[in-house]
Formats: sequence, C-alpha cells, structure tokens
Amino acid sequence: MTTIRIATRRSKLALWQTRWVAEHLRAQAPDLRVEEVHVVTEGDRVTDRPLHRVGGKGLFVSEVEAYVARGEADLAVHSLKDVPGDVDLAEGCELLCVPKREDPRDVLLTRDGAELMALSAGARVGTVSPRRVCQLRGHRPDLAYETLRGNVPTRLGRLDAGDFDAIVLAAAGLRRLGLLEGRPHQVLSPDTCLPAVGQGTLAIEGRADDARLRALLAPLEHGPTRLVTTAERAMLRRLQGSCRVPIAGFAELVDGGQRLRLRALVGDPDGERRLTASSDVYLEARDHQARIDEARRLGEEVAEALIARGSRELMREAEAAAMRRTRGLN
Repeated sequence: MTTIRIATRRSKLALWQTRWVAEHLRAQAPDLRVEEVHVVTEGDRVTDRPLHRVGGKGLFVSEVEAYVARGEADLAVHSLKDVPGDVDLAEGCELLCVPKREDPRDVLLTRDGAELMALSAGARVGTVSPRRVCQLRGHRPDLAYETLRGNVPTRLGRLDAGDFDAIVLAAAGLRRLGLLEGRPHQVLSPDTCLPAVGQGTLAIEGRADDARLRALLAPLEHGPTRLVTTAERAMLRRLQGSCRVPIAGFAELVDGGQRLRLRALVGDPDGERRLTASSDVYLEARDHQARIDEARRLGEEVAEALIARGSRELMREAEAAAMRRTRGLN
C-alpha cells in the first residue's frame, strides 16, 4: 500500500481542507493510505495580536511547508491567500495543484441580520484584516473596527457572546465548514470589499520533482482558477506588498472565459487613502501555459499602474505606521 503524508495545521478548517484533498486522492487510488502530519505554527500559538504584528500570514505556511522540504511529509495543504506572493516557496517545492476556487468574497455576520449600512454608529466590528478595515471604513467610517483572532468557530462564538456587533470572515471557510446557512449574514460584493489575493482557493504544495504526486493531483487541478490566481499573485509579487499593508486583488474570467479582468487596491490601515487600478486582457493563446504567461503579465501591468499612482510611497507609510503601533504594544 502506498502512503502519502499531508502536513496540515490542526484547525477545523485546515483539517477539512486536508481531508477533502485526501478523499480525492483516494478516489484516484483506492489502495492509497493518507496520513495527517499535524503542525502547530507560530500563528496558531500567538492569538492575542494581529497577524501582521507577529509575522504575517506566512506564519501559517512556512512551518507547514518545512515538513515537505525536510521530507517529513509529501504534501502540504494551504489556503492560497496565506501563501506569501512576495517570497519563493521552500527550495525544491512547488504548488503542484490549485483546485477549483470556492466563493472568494467576504461575509458580514451579525446576530440580528443587520447589513453593513444598517449597523448603528459605533457598532463593534471584529476582523483580523487591514484590507477589510481599509475598505469598510470607506463605506462606514463611524464603526469601531477591532481585532478578532482565532479559528472560525472561535470567532463565531465571540459574535454569539456579544463581544462584537458584527464580524467579517471569508465566505469560503464558512461554506466549507457548513457554518453559513442559517446564520444572519450579508455577502459583500467585490465592489464593497475587494477580496484578498487568492481568497477562496486551496494550494497543494509538494516537491517539484515528484511526478507520482503530480499525476495523482492532476484531476483536482482547475485551469481557470490557476489562471485568475496567477494574475492576482503576479500583481502582489510585483508590488512587493506585505500583510501590514491593505492590499486586495481579484481576477475573474468574463465574456465566456475569453477575457481576464483584474482589479486591485492598495490603501492605508486607517482607510483614508485608497489607490485602485484595473485592466483586462483578451486571452488569444490556446495553449494553457501561454495563457498563464498572459495572466502573469496582466498582474504585473496592474501593479505597475498602482506603482505609478504612488502605491510604493503609500506602502512605506503604512509599514512605518504599523511598526510604530507594534513598538507601542511591546
């Protein structure tokens, strides 16, 4: 019997994602044995501070992928939005598979069903994301945005306990865990809150030279998702943005899949300044790799437009402000 070891965090969502991948692998090879290698990351251990003050979303990825790099696991399953776009994966590793994207949007949850524009002035809104705060402040600057860490059930529990009047989470995680239906919520359109780069997408990482695993994962690979997330991540990489800076990027296929459109945003944590850019490209190439190259060029083009509008200066200011706040807490 062949055994595949999958490195994963131990949160309910991470385990759901890992077991979903395992189920599909076993469908390809019924005699396959899948073992979970549980990893507790620094991001899991430190829950009393915003992620961008303790190292960023990469904390959820680097320690998990290290098991693959050391040969202690064959695969790692990540949320793509947690995989930094400005740094390379561990040496010898690659995103072997990008499955079909779930709902990429954000969701506002309340106890009474109130939507964003109906919340009372001063209402407490819990979120861990500078990107969300920056954009939501543009619509409701009169709300109190406060840090909310923890896994999905923990965050929902704090809403139910009355610690917050509303919280904002990713739709994908809620849907995967079956926690959205039956709860009062408002799905926020990209026009209201542009999603994070890669949001709603899984990333399956393994050794680049592992042809056996690549073949097993091939049925899970979703070409359109690889295409749109390539554009988003190319934009983020060209910007050289960090998790301390509100950055959003959302690509989608339109016109029957013939045109790729990318929208992006860079802002400051207080939401007082927001720079936006967008562009699209008609996908002329038929070859998938050539289309990937077109998507990458689109991402870089949108990043260059943001840079020309002052994003680098805005990012430096946001980084400096974040560092000052961090020193003030230490």
